[in-house]
Amino acid sequence: MLVIDNLEVSVDDKKVLNGLSLKVGANEVHAIMGPNGAGKSSLSNVLAGHPAYQILGGSITFKEENLLEMEPTQRALKGVFKSFQYPLEIAGLNTKEFLKESFNLHRKQKGLDPMLSEDFDRVLEEKMALVKFNPQLIQRDLHSNFSGGEKKKSEILQMALFEPCLAILDETDSGLDIDALKAVGQAIEKLRYKDRSIILITHYQRLLDFVQPDVIHVMQEGKIVRSGNKELAKILEVEGYEGRA
Repeated sequence: MLVIDNLEVSVDDKKVLNGLSLKVGANEVHAIMGPNGAGKSSLSNVLAGHPAYQILGGSITFKEENLLEMEPTQRALKGVFKSFQYPLEIAGLNTKEFLKESFNLHRKQKGLDPMLSEDFDRVLEEKMALVKFNPQLIQRDLHSNFSGGEKKKSEILQMALFEPCLAILDETDSGLDIDALKAVGQAIEKLRYKDRSIILITHYQRLLDFVQPDVIHVMQEGKIVRSGNKELAKILEVEGYEGRA
């Protein structure tokens, strides 16, 4: 699904990724952990196509295509999805209309006709139930007066609707109480499918109680320094990121 080879990146004249390499297969969940400033969010921004980042070297191949040659919109329509650590509130953009228009753009990319309103409503209801999203929020502006947990559920609802091939979830667990964390984690776990890969970026082991990763990676100073199975997260809780390599 995704091959990153010796990626070097800077932003604002500061190098943030230093020879990072990573392979993510189809139907795999990879968790990326590490201290603040390790480059985790920079990696997610580069994958999504954030224009502030300068590629100094290396390559990213997504489904055998050069991801770095694609504009952000192209990446999204080809199946790259990113959830944000701090989802923005966008005044004047109705949540349901945003979801419907975006959903139909994805259908167009697949060569399908736009879905009729009544059919979309049925799909939306099904996905809201799947992620336990409050239907009363759907008529508000996007993320307007949403709680932290509601914003994160809104982004997982988008993931459920758009059915990406690669989902990059950037600190989806940040700022959530235990009930919201459990709901979001269980929703992510339900969205694991055969041809979908997920990259979970997190500081803490607690999200991994609900989403079972195939591989856990530790990032430091802009590169992956350690990888292992789910037991690695428990070791990190005890040893910290400066423990044995």
